Amino acid sequence: MPNRTAKTPKSLAKSVVELVMTVAIAVGLALLIQAFIVKPYRIPSPSMVPTLAIGQRVLTNRLIDHPSVGDIVVFHPPHGADPPTPVCGNPNQGAGHSQACDAPTAQESSQTFIKRVVAGPGDTVQIINGHVYRNGVREKDSYIVPCGPDPSCNFRAPIKIPPDSYFMMGDNRGASDDSRFWGPVPDKWVIGVAFFTYWPPDRIGFL
Repeated sequence: MPNRTAKTPKSLAKSVVELVMTVAIAVGLALLIQAFIVKPYRIPSPSMVPTLAIGQRVLTNRLIDHPSVGDIVVFHPPHGADPPTPVCGNPNQGAGHSQACDAPTAQESSQTFIKRVVAGPGDTVQIINGHVYRNGVREKDSYIVPCGPDPSCNFRAPIKIPPDSYFMMGDNRGASDDSRFWGPVPDKWVIGVAFFTYWPPDRIGFL
Protein backbone atom coordinates (compact mmCIF):
# COMPACT_ATOMS: atom_id res chain seq x y z
CA MET A 1 0.00 0.00 0.00
CA PRO A 2 1.23 3.58 -0.68
CA ASN A 3 2.49 5.63 2.24
CA ARG A 4 -0.32 8.12 2.82
CA THR A 5 1.63 10.03 5.51
CA ALA A 6 4.36 11.21 3.17
CA LYS A 7 3.71 14.64 1.70
CA THR A 8 4.07 15.18 -2.02
CA PRO A 9 6.25 18.08 -3.22
CA LYS A 10 3.07 19.91 -4.21
CA SER A 11 1.47 19.62 -0.75
CA LEU A 12 4.75 20.59 0.92
CA ALA A 13 5.00 23.70 -1.24
CA LYS A 14 1.40 24.57 -0.37
CA SER A 15 2.17 24.27 3.35
CA VAL A 16 5.19 26.55 2.99
CA VAL A 17 3.11 29.13 1.10
CA GLU A 18 0.40 29.01 3.79
CA LEU A 19 3.01 29.48 6.53
CA VAL A 20 4.60 32.43 4.73
CA MET A 21 1.17 34.01 4.15
CA THR A 22 0.22 33.53 7.82
CA VAL A 23 3.46 35.15 9.03
CA ALA A 24 3.10 38.01 6.53
CA ILE A 25 -0.48 38.70 7.63
CA ALA A 26 0.52 38.61 11.31
CA VAL A 27 3.41 41.01 10.72
CA GLY A 28 1.19 43.29 8.64
CA LEU A 29 -1.47 43.38 11.36
CA ALA A 30 1.16 44.14 14.01
CA LEU A 31 2.52 47.02 11.95
CA LEU A 32 -0.98 48.38 11.31
CA ILE A 33 -1.84 48.18 15.01
CA GLN A 34 1.36 50.01 15.94
CA ALA A 35 0.89 52.64 13.23
CA PHE A 36 -2.76 53.42 13.88
CA ILE A 37 -4.02 51.95 17.16
CA VAL A 38 -1.49 51.04 19.88
CA LYS A 39 2.17 52.09 20.06
CA PRO A 40 4.76 51.13 22.69
CA TYR A 41 6.94 53.82 24.25
CA ARG A 42 9.96 53.70 26.56
CA ILE A 43 10.34 56.32 29.30
CA PRO A 44 13.66 58.12 28.61
CA SER A 45 13.99 60.52 31.55
CA PRO A 46 12.99 61.05 35.22
CA SER A 47 10.46 63.79 34.37
CA MET A 48 7.46 61.56 35.15
CA VAL A 49 8.78 60.10 38.43
CA PRO A 50 7.18 58.74 40.59
CA THR A 51 4.41 57.71 38.17
CA LEU A 52 6.81 56.41 35.51
CA ALA A 53 10.47 55.48 35.99
CA ILE A 54 13.32 55.65 33.51
CA GLY A 55 13.19 52.58 31.26
CA GLN A 56 9.58 51.78 32.08
CA ARG A 57 7.49 50.89 29.01
CA VAL A 58 3.93 51.91 28.25
CA LEU A 59 1.33 51.34 25.56
CA THR A 60 -0.27 54.36 23.92
CA ASN A 61 -3.77 54.53 22.45
CA ARG A 62 -3.34 56.35 19.13
CA LEU A 63 -7.07 56.64 18.49
CA ILE A 64 -7.39 59.40 21.12
CA ASP A 65 -6.24 62.75 19.73
CA HIS A 66 -8.20 65.00 22.11
CA PRO A 67 -6.89 64.11 25.59
CA SER A 68 -8.47 65.10 28.89
CA VAL A 69 -6.90 66.88 31.84
CA GLY A 70 -5.09 64.25 33.90
CA ASP A 71 -4.21 62.02 30.94
CA ILE A 72 -0.59 60.97 30.41
CA VAL A 73 0.18 61.78 26.79
CA VAL A 74 2.87 60.97 24.23
CA PHE A 75 3.43 63.84 21.79
CA HIS A 76 5.82 65.92 19.72
CA PRO A 77 6.65 69.19 21.51
CA PRO A 78 7.27 72.52 19.78
CA HIS A 79 10.67 73.07 18.17
CA GLY A 80 11.39 75.38 21.11
CA ALA A 81 11.86 72.27 23.27
CA ASP A 82 14.93 71.23 21.28
CA PRO A 83 18.41 71.59 22.81
CA PRO A 84 20.40 73.40 23.99
CA THR A 85 17.86 75.47 25.96
CA PRO A 86 14.05 75.74 25.86
CA VAL A 87 12.64 78.62 23.81
CA CYS A 88 9.19 80.19 24.20
CA GLY A 89 7.50 81.85 21.24
CA ASN A 90 7.02 84.90 23.49
CA PRO A 91 10.41 86.12 24.78
CA ASN A 92 8.70 87.67 27.83
CA GLN A 93 7.43 84.31 29.10
CA GLY A 94 8.95 81.06 30.28
CA ALA A 95 12.22 80.67 32.15
CA GLY A 96 13.14 83.77 34.13
CA HIS A 97 9.69 85.39 33.84
CA SER A 98 6.53 85.56 35.94
CA GLN A 99 4.39 83.77 33.36
CA ALA A 100 4.70 80.29 31.97
CA CYS A 101 4.91 80.06 28.18
CA ASP A 102 1.58 80.25 26.34
CA ALA A 103 3.05 80.85 22.86
CA PRO A 104 4.95 77.85 21.46
CA THR A 105 7.16 78.13 18.41
CA ALA A 106 5.28 77.37 15.21
CA GLN A 107 7.47 74.45 14.20
CA GLU A 108 7.01 70.90 15.50
CA SER A 109 9.97 69.08 17.03
CA SER A 110 10.96 65.58 15.92
CA GLN A 111 11.45 64.62 19.58
CA THR A 112 8.88 62.49 21.37
CA PHE A 113 7.93 63.42 24.94
CA ILE A 114 5.60 61.97 27.55
CA LYS A 115 3.94 64.27 30.12
CA ARG A 116 0.64 64.78 31.91
CA VAL A 117 -2.07 67.12 30.60
CA VAL A 118 -2.67 69.70 33.33
CA ALA A 119 -4.81 72.16 31.35
CA GLY A 120 -6.76 72.24 28.12
CA PRO A 121 -8.10 74.73 25.58
CA GLY A 122 -9.38 77.96 27.17
CA ASP A 123 -8.13 77.15 30.68
CA THR A 124 -6.20 79.70 32.71
CA VAL A 125 -3.09 78.43 34.45
CA GLN A 126 -0.88 79.57 37.32
CA ILE A 127 1.94 77.55 38.84
CA ILE A 128 2.76 78.10 42.50
CA ASN A 129 5.45 76.00 44.21
CA GLY A 130 5.04 73.40 41.49
CA HIS A 131 1.27 73.12 41.95
CA VAL A 132 -1.00 73.92 39.01
CA TYR A 133 -3.94 76.23 39.61
CA ARG A 134 -6.35 75.67 36.74
CA ASN A 135 -9.11 78.27 36.50
CA GLY A 136 -8.25 79.30 40.05
CA VAL A 137 -8.52 75.80 41.53
CA ARG A 138 -5.46 73.85 42.64
CA GLU A 139 -5.11 70.45 40.98
CA LYS A 140 -5.38 67.29 43.09
CA ASP A 141 -1.76 66.31 42.67
CA SER A 142 -0.87 63.55 45.10
CA TYR A 143 1.01 61.88 42.22
CA ILE A 144 3.70 64.59 41.86
CA VAL A 145 7.17 65.16 43.27
CA PRO A 146 6.58 68.70 44.57
CA CYS A 147 8.97 71.59 44.30
CA GLY A 148 9.09 74.80 46.31
CA PRO A 149 10.48 78.29 45.80
CA ASP A 150 12.67 77.40 42.80
CA PRO A 151 11.93 79.79 39.87
CA SER A 152 11.13 76.87 37.57
CA CYS A 153 8.30 75.96 39.95
CA ASN A 154 6.71 79.40 40.16
CA PHE A 155 4.89 81.21 37.37
CA ARG A 156 2.34 83.11 39.41
CA ALA A 157 0.97 85.37 36.66
CA PRO A 158 -1.85 83.51 34.86
CA ILE A 159 -1.81 82.53 31.21
CA LYS A 160 -4.63 81.27 28.98
CA ILE A 161 -4.26 78.10 26.94
CA PRO A 162 -4.96 78.65 23.22
CA PRO A 163 -7.73 76.75 21.37
CA ASP A 164 -6.98 73.13 20.43
CA SER A 165 -3.89 73.06 22.66
CA TYR A 166 -2.83 71.34 25.87
CA PHE A 167 -0.50 72.38 28.67
CA MET A 168 1.83 69.49 29.57
CA MET A 169 3.88 69.02 32.74
CA GLY A 170 5.94 66.19 34.17
CA ASP A 171 4.96 64.74 37.53
CA ASN A 172 8.52 65.34 38.74
CA ARG A 173 7.86 69.08 38.84
CA GLY A 174 11.39 70.19 39.72
CA ALA A 175 13.04 68.05 37.02
CA SER A 176 10.81 68.30 33.97
CA ASP A 177 11.34 70.16 30.70
CA ASP A 178 7.74 70.94 29.80
CA SER A 179 5.13 73.48 28.69
CA ARG A 180 6.22 75.96 31.35
CA PHE A 181 9.25 76.71 29.20
CA TRP A 182 8.20 76.01 25.58
CA GLY A 183 4.42 76.33 25.62
CA PRO A 184 1.22 74.36 25.01
CA VAL A 185 1.07 71.51 22.51
CA PRO A 186 -1.40 71.64 19.58
CA ASP A 187 -3.65 68.58 19.49
CA LYS A 188 -2.37 67.71 15.99
CA TRP A 189 1.03 66.95 17.59
CA VAL A 190 -0.47 64.51 20.11
CA ILE A 191 0.48 60.90 19.29
CA GLY A 192 -1.77 59.23 21.84
CA VAL A 193 -2.73 58.64 25.45
CA ALA A 194 -0.71 56.19 27.56
CA PHE A 195 -3.05 53.67 29.17
CA PHE A 196 -1.02 50.60 30.21
CA THR A 197 2.48 49.83 31.48
CA TYR A 198 3.91 46.42 30.61
CA TRP A 199 7.52 46.66 31.83
CA PRO A 200 9.04 46.06 34.33
CA PRO A 201 6.88 43.14 35.49
CA ASP A 202 6.39 44.50 38.99
CA ARG A 203 4.69 47.63 37.59
CA ILE A 204 2.36 46.00 35.06
CA GLY A 205 -1.05 47.61 35.09
CA PHE A 206 -3.32 50.34 33.80
CA LEU A 207 -2.32 53.96 34.26
